[in-house]
Amino acid sequence: MTAREFPEAPRMRIKRVYDEPSSEDGQRILVDRLWPRGFSKDTAKIDRWDKHLSLSSELRKWYGHDPDKWEKFRKRYFQELSVKDAAISDMIARMQKGPVTFLFRSKELRLNNAQALREYLTRQMTGRPAT
Repeated sequence: MTAREFPEAPRMRIKRVYDEPSSEDGQRILVDRLWPRGFSKDTAKIDRWDKHLSLSSELRKWYGHDPDKWEKFRKRYFQELSVKDAAISDMIARMQKGPVTFLFRSKELRLNNAQALREYLTRQMTGRPAT
């Protein structure tokens, strides 16, 4: 997909899965490999659990939300995402239909996998390289 085909990034929000759902969330997509503690599948307000876009267990354990590892984490996560063409295409198609909110479990609000995923997808849609 080129920037010409998709000139603006769709609305991608990011929230902790524990935050209250909002009417502005659109489709709520859990992007963590692990299910959030304290939620049953019956009561969770999650429309989709997309494990295909979550990071590997090895990368999750290595990163450990250490801010000093953020840049290396992003690069490694982008490498993992770069071989998931079908999952990326599917997510972009979902975003073209309306807003999405990526849900994550971490207490770290800025340097987390959902933020990195949003950056990667934005770069994919605008034709900028994911570095």
